[in-house]
Amino acid sequence: MKLKVHETGGGDRTAVLIHGIMASAGTWCRVAPLLAARGYRVLMPDLRGHGESPHTAEYTPELFAADLVDSLPAGVDVAIGHSLGALSLSLVAAELRPGRAVYSDPAWRIGGDARPAQLAEFAAFTKTATAAQVRKIAPRWAEEDIAAELDGYARWDVRAVSWLGEAVDMIPERPVVPSLVQGAGDRRLVPDGLAADLRAKGFTVTRVEGTGHCVHRDDLDGFMASLEGWI
Repeated sequence: MKLKVHETGGGDRTAVLIHGIMASAGTWCRVAPLLAARGYRVLMPDLRGHGESPHTAEYTPELFAADLVDSLPAGVDVAIGHSLGALSLSLVAAELRPGRAVYSDPAWRIGGDARPAQLAEFAAFTKTATAAQVRKIAPRWAEEDIAAELDGYARWDVRAVSWLGEAVDMIPERPVVPSLVQGAGDRRLVPDGLAADLRAKGFTVTRVEGTGHCVHRDDLDGFMASLEGWI
């Protein structure tokens, strides 16, 4: 599938930013200008079923990943993926061959204990959520982030969450390009034991303490500081 790819900046280097589930390229509204100011042309795809990209009947990590190969240039300077975006990026890192890869709180291992009714309830919430509700859940987010989240909620296909009903264990065996794993302070997706295992495999691992799953929204300064030497 050809994805909608948003672009900003006009530098000599190229960065790719890949959002997580239920979001869109808008999740990078405060990150992209900072990269553009550093001399990057920034490419931000909307994953299938998200933002301005087409909806479909099928959603799996493998399909999210394959779309990236169909829609993005290979050999960019750096690619950064968050959550599902990080999982998708890792599945096609060998094909895309970015100079450096950054996996922000990657959704590599998920228990699969979410029942269909729970998934449906959460999906329904995204279609009625208000700014006040998002602000209560994420009190550290800037107003731009809250607005972008609501826009992502409005556009995404709720069927895109169906694959979360099964256990996912897609931790890469090794980094195929120089790779940074950025763990959130909330250790649910990157617990300390997994961080140690990833270091043993050759990944560089850092953690931005005090953040939840969306590191770039909870602490933009901490997010950017943890990328020094990678961007």
